[in-house]
Parts: sequence; structure tokens; C-alpha cells
Amino acid sequence: MTGTPAALTRAPDDQQDLDALTWKPLRLLSFYRTILAGLLSVLFFTIGDQTSLGSSDPQLYGITCLAYLAFSLLAGTQARLRRPGYQLQAISQLLVDIAAILVLIYSSGGLSSGLGILLIISVATGCILLPGRLALFSAAIAALALMSEQLYQYFYQNDQRPDGFTQAGMLGLGLFATVVLTSLLVRRIRASEELARRRGIDLANLANLNGHIVQRMQAGIIVTDHSHMVRLMNDAAHRLLDYRYVAEGQSLENISPALYAQLLAWRKHPEREPELLKGGKGNLLPHFTLMGTADGLGAMILLEDTAAMEKQAQQIKLASLGRLTASIAHEIRNPLGAISHASQLLNEDNTPDSADHRLMAIISDNTARVNAIVENILQLSRPGMAVPQTLRIGEWLERFVDEFTHSGNIQPHQVSLTVTPADLEIQMDPSQLHQVVWNLCQNSIHHAGPANEVQITLSAATSVGPRSPHLDIIDNGPGINPDMADQIFEPFFTTHSSGTGLGLYIAREICASNQATLAYRPVDGGGSCFRITFPTAKRRPAASFALPRKP
Repeated sequence: MTGTPAALTRAPDDQQDLDALTWKPLRLLSFYRTILAGLLSVLFFTIGDQTSLGSSDPQLYGITCLAYLAFSLLAGTQARLRRPGYQLQAISQLLVDIAAILVLIYSSGGLSSGLGILLIISVATGCILLPGRLALFSAAIAALALMSEQLYQYFYQNDQRPDGFTQAGMLGLGLFATVVLTSLLVRRIRASEELARRRGIDLANLANLNGHIVQRMQAGIIVTDHSHMVRLMNDAAHRLLDYRYVAEGQSLENISPALYAQLLAWRKHPEREPELLKGGKGNLLPHFTLMGTADGLGAMILLEDTAAMEKQAQQIKLASLGRLTASIAHEIRNPLGAISHASQLLNEDNTPDSADHRLMAIISDNTARVNAIVENILQLSRPGMAVPQTLRIGEWLERFVDEFTHSGNIQPHQVSLTVTPADLEIQMDPSQLHQVVWNLCQNSIHHAGPANEVQITLSAATSVGPRSPHLDIIDNGPGINPDMADQIFEPFFTTHSSGTGLGLYIAREICASNQATLAYRPVDGGGSCFRITFPTAKRRPAASFALPRKP
């Protein structure tokens, strides 16, 4: 703002607060000056002969009053237009006030007229409008002008009153004292206003922070007043109660009658334990706390989702069970190895057609199965650290298919491979990717039907939406029952008599450690599809190739 004093540049940044310290006081001063000039003019032109106003020079007094009134109206207009700048207007108006009042004092016979008190008011307003040095400067000008007026009357007007200089000196001291006291008072007021402004900002920021925390909480928060009207309801409460409309200002009874009934019962019997409440997403457990308001006692209601609590408890239980199972599995390996070794030694002494040989074969098969379970559990409890690398998925899949078909699990013509674009790149640990894809292909062989009829398709491409690369492992088997699709990734869930139920669970955990996801997708017309979605993709010029596998 043009002409704003340096002391005021440290005022609040908000335009409204700045106006309260500058232009608003200046407009109030203009209004006061207009009232004062009008009142002095009315008194002079109506009952001037009955007062001391204009007693020494009536003509000068009348002209000064009218000019002062005109200047007051002009100054008020300029203050509203804010032209020219603030500091220029404030200084010029203060100097005109001092000059006009001194002329009125002179034309009214000096300080005995009682108009000197108007100088104190003008200097005091200058302390409010201007910085400290300019206010002292205005007081000095007013004091010097008073002494000059008294000297002029003493030498040129033959005013030989002995108390004239005393009154002028005392009034001058009064002007300086007014400046000092008013400056201190204004400084304290402005400091208090600045402190209040900063406290207000801190409180507003704290309120915004608290509101943000409340809205981001997983638990539902509802605050009601003394009449059970909702004053605050966070997003979690909307979701848990399945209430999608703005709830603030509405009655709790309209939002959730059951919760309202529990609140009334709790107010009557605070020691009563809360009961489970049926919410939009499951069972809820409410907790009530009294809150004081200006009109009476309100309440804060905390809603906890029992499903989330049970899930968290289940995760803790599974983690403890996993540690226990891993320790037990580690201890089983030694006796299991001894049993397997003993069965092999006994099997060497039996003929292939003997009954003992068949029993030894059962022992060997089951020890191998138990050993596979132990290995899976140990791998689950101590997963390897993922070291993601940038891989060209097409080249990697070619090597994998060659290795998988040469292992004797499946014939080359039963596996087909497509990659779009041909140079598609992914981010994943190659050894862990090999383990996941091998496991999924083995599952396809075991569950898709007769081994000679199994067809496996490995298809890598880029998703249309988020542009993330993915790999589909598709077979032509009967697919997975939709009722079981949500359970296949749970540990120890299996539909095969010889399965451990840990393969898919471990595969999903390995993908998660590489910031990838593994999901099941049903295939139209039969079959299963497991999709691995990788975290990043690097786009290259589009191309595609298909590599049919022939015997």
C-alpha cells in the first residue's frame, strides 16, 4: 500500500486487519473533525457574542471555521477513496488540525479561551495514526507554535498577562506527556492485538489439525450437544453407520435410533456396559464420554468396528502361531530325516512285491509330504529378502518355459507364450519370480485334469488403465468354484488331498514383498487365470509376438 508507515508494515497480512489499524481510524478522525468544525461554526454564528469564540478577531475566526469545515469534508472523501496514500493523508491532516486550532486560539484571545484542549486531542490521535517519531514531531510543532503565538501576542498585541507563557509551557508539556503516554498505550494495544491474532491463528491451525486427525481416524467419532443434535461426525462414522448425508445439525435419533437409545440408557446408567450395535458394515461397539458445552452436557461417541478388531486379533494370533509353528517345524526335521533314512534302509532288504515294501513306500511318500510342509513353513516364517531387478519379461519367460518343459512336467507343445510389447520390462526379483511362476504352473498341471490334456498360456501385457505390466498364467482346467475363490490364498486351504495349502499363500506373500500383487481371475468358458501385476512399467514402441510351442 502506498505510503504505509514502516511501523504498520508489521501489522497483520490480512487486509481487513490492516484497514482496522490505518484507514478506519483515519475515517473516524475525519468524522470527528467534521463534527468539531461544524459545532464551532454553529456556536460562533449563532451565539458567538455570548462566548469567547472569535473575541479577538471574529472575521479570522469565521473564515477559519468555514475553511476547516470544508477541509474536513474533503479529508473524509479522500480517506474513503484512499487517495493519496495513507501516510501523506495522516500527516497533512494532523498538521492542518494543529494550524487551524492555533488560528482559532489566536482569534479567540489566546489559551484563556479553553480551545487549547483541542490540541491535546489532535496530538493523541496523531499517536494512533503515525509512528512514535512522527507523533513526537507533531507535538514539538504544536508546542513551538503555541510559544510563537504567545510571543506574537506579547510583543505585537500588547498582551502583558504574566500567566500566558506559563499556560503555553504547561500545555506544551501536556502535549509531550500525551504523546508519551498515548504511544505506550497504543504500543501495548497493538502488541495485545498481535498476540491475539497469533493466538487466533494458532487456535485455527490447531482446530484444523484436530479436525483433520478426527476425519482421518479409523474409528467413528460423533459429537452431540445437550439436545442430542449432531455437531460433528467424521467420515469413518458415516461409513460405519452407512449414513451418506451431511449429519451436522441433525438429531442423532434420525441417524441411528439404536445408537440414540443406547446414549439415553448410558446417560441414566453410566456404569452400564455398551452393547454391540448393528451398523451398515458390521457390528459396532460404542463408547460414550460426557462433553461440556455452553448450553449443557453433550456427549462424544466413539464407534469401533468389531470386524477390524477381530481381524487385528486374528493377525496377532496368526503371527504367534506362525512363530510357534516355525519352531516346531524346525524341531521336526531331525526325527523326520531319521525316519526317512530308516525307511530307505529297510526298503533295501525287501523285494518290490512284498507287503513290507508297500508299507515302506507309504512311509517314504508321507515323510516326503511332511518334509514339504516343513520346508514351506520355514520359508513362510523366514522369507528371503527381495532384490527387484529390471527384467525383459519376454526373454525371461522363454528361458523359463524351456526349463519347465525340459523338467518332464509337461510337453513343449502344451505351453504357449505371448508378450505385448515384445520388449516389455518389469521390476521383480528373478529368483522369486521363478518360484512364483513355477508354483502356479505346477498347480495348473495338478488341478487342470489329465497331464496330457493340460494347456498353459503365459501372457504378458500392459494394463489399459494404470499402465502397469502384468503376467497371466492361464490353464484350461475346470476353474475354481466361485464360493472358494476368496479362500484360495488363505494358509492351509487346499482342495487337493496331497496339497499343503501353502503354495498360493507363499506366492502372494512373495509378490507383496516385491510390491506386486497376485490375484485370481475367472476365465469365460472354463479355466483359471492367475494374474501377477508388477509395480512399474517402461513403455516402448508397441510390438507383439507369439511363440507357439511345438514338440
